[in-house]
Amino acid sequence: MSRSPWRALRHRGMRWWSLANFVSNAGTWMQLTVQNLLVLQITGSAAATGLSMSVQAAPALFMSLLGGAAVDRWPRKLTATVSQALLGAVAFVTALLVALDRLDMTSLMILAAVTGIVATVDGPACALLGNDLVPAEDLPSAIGVGALVHNAGRLTGAALAGVTVGFLGTAAAYAGNGLSFLFVAAVIPFLRPAPGAPGRGEGAARPAAAAPRREQGQDMTVRQGLAFFARRPRLLALAGITGISAVFGRNYQLTLAVLVTGPLAGGAASFGTVSTVLAVGGMLGAVLGARLHRPSVRLVGMLAAVGGLLQVVAGLSPSLAVLLVMVLPMAVVESVSDTAGTAVLQTDPPAHLRGRVLGVWGSIGTVWGLGGPPALGLLMEWAGARGALVAGGLLIAGTIGAGMLLRDRRAAVPVALRPQEGDLTGREALGTAA
Repeated sequence: MSRSPWRALRHRGMRWWSLANFVSNAGTWMQLTVQNLLVLQITGSAAATGLSMSVQAAPALFMSLLGGAAVDRWPRKLTATVSQALLGAVAFVTALLVALDRLDMTSLMILAAVTGIVATVDGPACALLGNDLVPAEDLPSAIGVGALVHNAGRLTGAALAGVTVGFLGTAAAYAGNGLSFLFVAAVIPFLRPAPGAPGRGEGAARPAAAAPRREQGQDMTVRQGLAFFARRPRLLALAGITGISAVFGRNYQLTLAVLVTGPLAGGAASFGTVSTVLAVGGMLGAVLGARLHRPSVRLVGMLAAVGGLLQVVAGLSPSLAVLLVMVLPMAVVESVSDTAGTAVLQTDPPAHLRGRVLGVWGSIGTVWGLGGPPALGLLMEWAGARGALVAGGLLIAGTIGAGMLLRDRRAAVPVALRPQEGDLTGREALGTAA
């Protein structure tokens, strides 16, 4: 079995999907870069810039569950196509208002909120659509390739923003993003699911057992997704691991910025170097993560714990050179852990529940994103940058290690039983193992 990180690209649909995602990510980051500058130009307030970003992110906290339910209920390809077209329409409306000099802060906030609402459907729809383009064993490769495409699009979009605004104006950046969404919408109808795909999206026959669920309204509700998530120990464990890592170990733009400019007596250029090393490590980790075949929650936990210990050493770094040496493996481990965790999250639920499970995850992730930086800021106020990195790393490694020990001690001794009617056997049993 191939372990190439690029094996997902053997499939024609994934090649087209990767190209479409690169174009879309470049357009999105071009618009985000320009939008921050535009808000500053309109208001002259950095706080207003942060507010516009929060307004766009806030719908995920309240509406991700509904968005995930919509993805499970509606045809996936149609859902992704419509959501991409709607995002393109919002970008074109914004471009028109900018060109006519009619964009004010109120209309910008409304458009940002609409974008956030549509994204609650578009995110899980596009994620699961991409999964349908490769066999289950190639899913980690697809996720790793997606991470590389995301980073490449981010770098390209940020570079294009300056060039586009300089030569064509701010409105052109929004219009370019609108065109990138339309390109994705045009590609989606021609994508075909791969044999053995984990979900087999539109265009593939659904299992017979799934047919009654579509007919019974109660089985397509948000509550069912919440109940499945709450009853699934491995998903709860994954949420716990990701949550503690996100709060105490992932906000490096905050902790390392304070460490570099404070105890290590560096400047903006030094932190820029650290950020570059973090980005390079993230891309290397995406390639390594793409080589995985059967990621597990245990692997995610082990990588997160290792990342916590590396963070402890980074917090004790006596110089910038030592910090740079530690930052690279930190970013690599984090990226591999992310790839493994995403693969588990997107393959563990049954196909008819995956949209709602991703919706639950979107709401949980928004809580971490909104609450993590303030909590970490308070820790730094109390313990300083070094203390926050060391304490956070020890907390991550200790909590995850303790959880693994408790799970191993509680594991039941396997007993051979005669199979009964309805028992899971073979591949089905493996698919539900924690």
